[in-house]
Amino acid sequence: MPHQVQTPTSAHTFTQRISASPRGARLARRLVRYHLDGWGVPYGSELSDTVAQIAAELAANAATHGRVPGRDFQLRLLLRADGVRVEVSDTRTECGPPQRPEPPPDEAESGRGLVLVAALAARWGVESRAVGKTVWALVAPPERPDDVSDDVLDDVRGPAHPVPTREP
Repeated sequence: MPHQVQTPTSAHTFTQRISASPRGARLARRLVRYHLDGWGVPYGSELSDTVAQIAAELAANAATHGRVPGRDFQLRLLLRADGVRVEVSDTRTECGPPQRPEPPPDEAESGRGLVLVAALAARWGVESRAVGKTVWALVAPPERPDDVSDDVLDDVRGPAHPVPTREP
């Protein structure tokens, strides 16, 4: 029996403050998978894996580049009609990501996180806050996922436009 993705409501929002550390970044990835599964997006599905990867990259950036000693970052996950939105907010304003991330040199050991986010997300961006910033990414559901039926996609995306038929 396929999982049923629930219609987006205010109950399909998860927010958690997390320690700005490598351990916190790993926790963010696990929390994303857990909540998506609870909302009907199964573990191991393309959508779950993609959203978890993006959340891990954004959380790692917040823990590495947006870290202010003694301050946490915030993870927010929203299941919406147009996909899943991941937001990671930190308290550092002066250290924002580039608008167009460039791949680092082949020999570099880091610097690929936002390149991955840009490649995997339908859209992503940065929003200023009173204190700090929010980096967000929107992941659209796959067009024809193997593990999600058409009925489940209709629940998330809304009813498809009806195909007009001619009456005899």
